[in-house]
Amino acid sequence: MLQYDNVSVVKKANVYFDGKCVSHTVVLADGTKKTVGVILPSSLTFNTGVPEIMEGVGGTCRVKLKGDSEWTAYGEGQSFNVPGNSSFEIAVADGEAYHYVCHFA
Repeated sequence: MLQYDNVSVVKKANVYFDGKCVSHTVVLADGTKKTVGVILPSSLTFNTGVPEIMEGVGGTCRVKLKGDSEWTAYGEGQSFNVPGNSSFEIAVADGEAYHYVCHFA
C-alpha cells in the first residue's frame, strides 16, 4: 500500500532525539492510530508501551531488540515486531534516512 486514504492527521509532529526522528500520527476511519515518520542518521533507543510493528517504506536500518545480542538489517518492504513494555535499538547509517510506518497493536 503506497498511501492511506480517508485519514485524519495530527498536525503537530512527534519530534524525538533532537529531531533525529520525526513522525506524524494518522488516524484511520476505524480509529486505528499509526505513525508515519523518518529517522535520520543516528543510533537511538526506543521504549514501547504496546506492541509495535515497524514497517520500512524507504531506506535501511539495523535493529537490535531488547535481550538480543545480534543486529538485524531491515529495508524497504520489510517489517519487525517489538513487544510491548520493551525496547529496541535502531541505527541508520550516515547518508541514509529510514522511512517507516509504526503500527500499534
